[in-house]
Amino acid sequence: MSRVADTIAQRNREAGGALIGYLPAGFPDLETSIDAAVALAENGVDIIELGLPYSDPVMDGTVIQAATQQALANGFRLRDGITAVREITKRADVPVLVMTYWNPVLQYGVDRFADDLAAAGGAGLITPDLIPDEGEAWLAASERAGLDRVFLAAPTSTDERLRQTVEASRGFVYAVSTMGITGARSDVDAAARTLIGRLREAGATSACVGVGISTGAQVREVLEYADGAIVGSALVKALADGGVGAVARTAAELAGGTAR
Repeated sequence: MSRVADTIAQRNREAGGALIGYLPAGFPDLETSIDAAVALAENGVDIIELGLPYSDPVMDGTVIQAATQQALANGFRLRDGITAVREITKRADVPVLVMTYWNPVLQYGVDRFADDLAAAGGAGLITPDLIPDEGEAWLAASERAGLDRVFLAAPTSTDERLRQTVEASRGFVYAVSTMGITGARSDVDAAARTLIGRLREAGATSACVGVGISTGAQVREVLEYADGAIVGSALVKALADGGVGAVARTAAELAGGTAR
């Protein structure tokens, strides 16, 4: 069973689809990042994606990089991410997925990480730089701990890679809307629609689009063909510019895009 997949399915039955909101743990400090994540859940976000700051973020755009670098400069450690998950899940009744590059998990210990994340109430892991055929250790650990595992699919992925990604993923497949790094864009790449179609052909029953989505209108557009929309940079910018209150307002505006 997957609470993430169940939540996405429920939101597709009840509304236009699911809204997934990203914020980094530890920005601008650990306590505020926890409050901001809870504000997402209180203002229409269905699933929280909690990023663990990393020193070499190959996929993150400038807004998220600046936030995660500040968190690291403030002394963020991986165990703080586990603490954040524990505190968020105490206060918010939505699934919390952790987004992290793979090297920190290796350094922490794959089985230890899986056990600690599950004990903290985490739903699973999004791994942007781990491909399924190199993820044997995580596949085994997540299976044992009952955690979801979300792999990424890109417009450039081969049909065989998409099939492998669909088979290995649990919760949903993360469809990258456009090539490049994260960041708000004025329009979401049309390649996303094609990619979702290819994922459906590969057997995906739950596929969500991320990278470049920043408005309620874009959320609504994406949910015409995808099961969920993932928003990150717009929320991080709101937190940086206006604190938790601005995050709450931005989340509510984005959630308006899920209405039928």
